[in-house]
Amino acid sequence: MLRETFPREKRVATVPDVVEKLRQLGFAVAIETGAGDAANFSDDTYRAVGAEVLPSAAAVWQAADIVFKVRPPTADEVALMHPGQILIDFIWPAQNPELMQQLAARQVTVLAIDALPRTLSRAQKMDALTSMAGVSGYRAVIEAANAFGRFFNGQITAAGKVPPAKVFIAGAGVAGLSAIGTAANMGAIVRANDTRAEVADQVTSLGGEFVKVDYEEDGAGGGGYAKVMSEGFQAAQRQMYAQQAQDADIIITTALIPGKPAPKLITAEMVRSMKPGSVIVDMAAEQGGNCELTVADEALVRYGVTIIGYTDLASRLAKQSSTLYATNLLRLTEELCKAKNGVAVVNMEDDAIRGLTVIKDGAITWPAPPLVVAPKPAPTATTAATPTAETKKKGGHGSSGPLPAKTLALLFAVVALAFWGIGAYAPAAFLGHFTVFVLACFIGYMVVWNVTPALHTPLMSVTNAISSIIALGALVQIAPPGTAGTGRPDELIRWLALAALVLTAINMFGGFAVTRRMLAMFRK
Repeated sequence: MLRETFPREKRVATVPDVVEKLRQLGFAVAIETGAGDAANFSDDTYRAVGAEVLPSAAAVWQAADIVFKVRPPTADEVALMHPGQILIDFIWPAQNPELMQQLAARQVTVLAIDALPRTLSRAQKMDALTSMAGVSGYRAVIEAANAFGRFFNGQITAAGKVPPAKVFIAGAGVAGLSAIGTAANMGAIVRANDTRAEVADQVTSLGGEFVKVDYEEDGAGGGGYAKVMSEGFQAAQRQMYAQQAQDADIIITTALIPGKPAPKLITAEMVRSMKPGSVIVDMAAEQGGNCELTVADEALVRYGVTIIGYTDLASRLAKQSSTLYATNLLRLTEELCKAKNGVAVVNMEDDAIRGLTVIKDGAITWPAPPLVVAPKPAPTATTAATPTAETKKKGGHGSSGPLPAKTLALLFAVVALAFWGIGAYAPAAFLGHFTVFVLACFIGYMVVWNVTPALHTPLMSVTNAISSIIALGALVQIAPPGTAGTGRPDELIRWLALAALVLTAINMFGGFAVTRRMLAMFRK
């Protein structure tokens, strides 16, 4: 692991907690002195977990078989590499063709963490782009709050009422969703837009309001990114953004399209229409910016609006982002070293590893071939003919089919005989209670038993209400109100009522406990 030389870069490629896990995989770990200082990881913390601290970057390049980095290597760093070395790093091969040629000339193997096939479910644990985007979205809101002159949340004070800040977020990818959640938790009114309509539910679930463009077009692109939209959609989108700019106090833009400059969403005229003291945080500043007035790595004021174009948002939370990035690289290393013997094997038959590998032993292998998606099996004639029956069966807990005629007839005969016996010999007072009991069983069976199993836990609250009725009835049976001519119940009824009371209490308190645990899952 090396100290990053890129300006304003404070992250480090691994942290002490991950060093311990790398050593468990059979690797010896070496790190350049001072590499973690900017992220608050001292050399002593690395030594304490068994890492060797080397005095210079040249010593690390010479000793290492695998090199972890954050930023792409410089030409000077490439010159220090030796054949057979493995570099794991953000490379951005489409934007750095000269760097790709330089690395290939050194006969090395390069795994670009930004080239991970993000559509693979098992690759999510290695997805450093998502980790860094989440940190950046959070930090963007913090930067906006720092530049904004008011509270985010509304307050009622002795000096009067303070309205909540209004935040508009353009783009609801990972960074945008992180910003939405952060701003909503700080008490702001949050609105968001994205060209992909399917993210509307995610925006709402985080406490935001999804603002739809008055134009029908699907903006979903490959790999979870958005695509370039048509001129008609862009015109309708600009009109919507112009309306939001006049109302919003803070705008955070996150829109990016892979391999292309950032789309211009916020024009100078929109900035001019914003209220004085408003803030724009342009998270796409490194790719040209979503605002026409953005200057990369600067915070400037135009028309009374602060426009923040920092390109190091993740680095401004260096300790957190380094920890997440190091964990992503650890998961990748586990895939490379499944034998846990300290030997990394770049398996080009593995879809995730193949997508990451942009150079293999000096041969450029980027771009990777598209992932082959297994076709869905065609429905057979048998399964196609009975979907309605299957659907009806799976709605609840009913049996898989009707009972045989003989079994059904025998069951009815037994039930009828039992009812006749009760009616012939039971006292009149008992028959009234028994009738209510039978009806309650029948209704309970029809209502509860045919409910989808996934809804049974929420039904605890409903059954508690029923249980309370049973408890009241049991109490009346144990100690009925004294009236003239009415005796105390016999011991059998008393003990049955007591048993009903105990079982109902278990159901009631158990239902409250389960419901409480279920609701706690949705609390922060």
